[in-house]
Amino acid sequence: MSQLALYRRYRPETFGEVIGQDHVTGPLQQALRNGRVNHAYLFSGPRGCGKTTSARILARCLNCERGPTPEPCGECRSCRDLARNGPGSIDVIEIDAASHGGVDDARELREKAFFGPAASRYKIYIVDEAHMVTSAGFNALLKVVEEPPEHLKFIFATTEPEKVIGTIRSRTHHYPFRLVPPGTLRDYLADVCRVESIPVEDTVLPLVVRAGAGSVRDSMSVMDQLLAGASEQGVTYAMATALLGYTDDALLDSVVDAFAAGDGAAAFAVVEQVIEGGHDPRRFVTDLLERLRDLVILAAVPDAGDKGLIDVPADVLERMRRQADTFGAAELSRAADLVNEGLTEMRGATAPRLQLELICARVLLPGAYGDERSVMARLDRLERNAPAGAPTVGYVPGPDAHQPSSGGGGGG
Repeated sequence: MSQLALYRRYRPETFGEVIGQDHVTGPLQQALRNGRVNHAYLFSGPRGCGKTTSARILARCLNCERGPTPEPCGECRSCRDLARNGPGSIDVIEIDAASHGGVDDARELREKAFFGPAASRYKIYIVDEAHMVTSAGFNALLKVVEEPPEHLKFIFATTEPEKVIGTIRSRTHHYPFRLVPPGTLRDYLADVCRVESIPVEDTVLPLVVRAGAGSVRDSMSVMDQLLAGASEQGVTYAMATALLGYTDDALLDSVVDAFAAGDGAAAFAVVEQVIEGGHDPRRFVTDLLERLRDLVILAAVPDAGDKGLIDVPADVLERMRRQADTFGAAELSRAADLVNEGLTEMRGATAPRLQLELICARVLLPGAYGDERSVMARLDRLERNAPAGAPTVGYVPGPDAHQPSSGGGGGG
């Protein structure tokens, strides 16, 4: 038998189980406690952050036999029907506006809306992808959304609230959802893996969080794929990097060390490894930029790991601290700027390997450029390589600076 996807097996059933959206779930629960329930809601935000799930939970709270309540009982018929993987309720109608967003669909909804609920307190329409409803469709719904019968509630969910016409938006309570913070998402995935009883290396979770980009559903889908392919040892870092296409930390360490030492041979050897290993040069540059970003932050904030500014395991963080110490702040900033510029140039490039080699050459040769950031990078390198006890480099006169004459003289 096929197994349900991970994001469906762990879909929240109460507002307390929704992660990273306290700014939405808290006010909604308080409104239920206060008995100030609106007739129409607009849930907006990026994909996979809990909009439709929260709409179902709100419907559950409204139609619970003990409700409206912020905590559905989970025992009454309505709660069981609307539970995770339940059969659904005839009085809670979900509509996909991507395929039912025309004026005829809106008119049909309007005609059916005036009939009372069959077995629940409210008839609730959850309109998903609401931005796909046409202007004519919204206008056909306007009157019933503005002055609905007492038994009717609307919940619109959309990733693009600006496309919902203003006359509809003004009649709803708007709750904007956000992407989930990396730390919160990592802890949640760790809990799921413990429940699944499959060992997962600590270094894997940051990769999954990064692949999910703040979306719970996307992160759960990636984690599901990794768990499905887990061996007896569980999910390993090598397996995750290979499957997700991320660059191995060893390659990033090698190229960063080469940049710090000014070792062109080592840097271009890493480029050869990237190409021979079948890695995408663009992905490598993206991962390198992420590493340089972390090093810039570590150079400015030594305790960035403790403050949650960098999300990596402790052993990786210690290694990155040593790398940040080998660079100067200006040299790190210049390297990050050049890699960022190179990544932009690589989009659409027909020779990505050549672009990658040019990026490495620019980073390795600050002396070939006369701009301010290159001069500062050279000063950083000189100070780093100066003998112990030697004075640090101070003011460096420019080419136009006044030079005293050999005859001396001086004025008052």
